[in-house]
Amino acid sequence: MSELQETLDMEARAHSEHAQELRLWLRLLTCSQLIEKRVRAGLREHFDTTLPRFDLMAQLERHPEGLKMKDLSHRLMVTGGNVTGITDQLVAEGLVERTGVEGDRRVFRVRLTELGRRSFADMAEQHEHWIVEAFEGLTPRELEQLHRLLGKVKQYQKELE
Repeated sequence: MSELQETLDMEARAHSEHAQELRLWLRLLTCSQLIEKRVRAGLREHFDTTLPRFDLMAQLERHPEGLKMKDLSHRLMVTGGNVTGITDQLVAEGLVERTGVEGDRRVFRVRLTELGRRSFADMAEQHEHWIVEAFEGLTPRELEQLHRLLGKVKQYQKELE
């Protein structure tokens, strides 16, 4: 059974005798995973790419001057080996380039190439469309209310840190 199916089954097993907070958590998790599944499939079908590659390019798009590999790893919350593997693929495709960092031959800075910027712009536009589409069942007022309420949950979690 896939992780997504397990999550869906967990939500289905939650009954009214379970804490409302638990049922809400399972609903949020399920919604997040369902949307992510559609985004992953869309990236694969329309752009022949993966979500980790999209995420790496998104980080680089925010930093036109590029990022050091260790900074990419930290921002993406993955190991350096994962970043290196994805970067190698993107370099081979001409979407990113590696340059040395003056004063340290062991450190590389990675940045989008012109082709990478154009490719990412296309992907980002479609990605935004998929996310907007995921929330089409809500009115503008409901969207604002959900955003505000989740903001309160986020703030409380930060206070607990």
